[in-house]
Amino acid sequence: MNMMRLYKGTILVVAILSSIFKWNENTLNKNQFINEGKVVKETMSASFYVDPTIDFSSEKIISIIIEFKIKPAKIAVQDAEAEGKQLTLEEATKNVEESHEMFQKELKTLLDDHQVPYTIRRTYKTVLNGVSMELPAKEIKRLQQSTVIEKIYPNRKVHLFPSITPFNQM
Repeated sequence: MNMMRLYKGTILVVAILSSIFKWNENTLNKNQFINEGKVVKETMSASFYVDPTIDFSSEKIISIIIEFKIKPAKIAVQDAEAEGKQLTLEEATKNVEESHEMFQKELKTLLDDHQVPYTIRRTYKTVLNGVSMELPAKEIKRLQQSTVIEKIYPNRKVHLFPSITPFNQM
């Protein structure tokens, strides 16, 4: 069971990192994204990173992963220690819980009050701090007012290919 959890966490991290490395912020302005090989001007000026492959004009329900600014507890403790700061695991865990509570409050204002349909599929607190959710792509713009969000990625399946053994070593 723990191996399966570790495997899923590893796949999630690989998916996020592959999305980050595909994006070269030096080639485009903050308010542009690539859509089918074309540079498209976009009006969203979020204070956080949004994957440029998301089509904000679509009415289609899409699945996204939202990463919060607050790091998972164990990572936050390690980062604080590396910076010479004091942070207990209990304090860091409390910060993670508070970030999820704040996000829920913001969803009420940003989505519920505007009758935007959405579903939170999973919450993440160990490998990354955030949620996966589904909502209409065009409504992602409403989340730009969030104080909790750091990054938004499309939720995609990633397949890891097994290593290939050379023919003569079988």
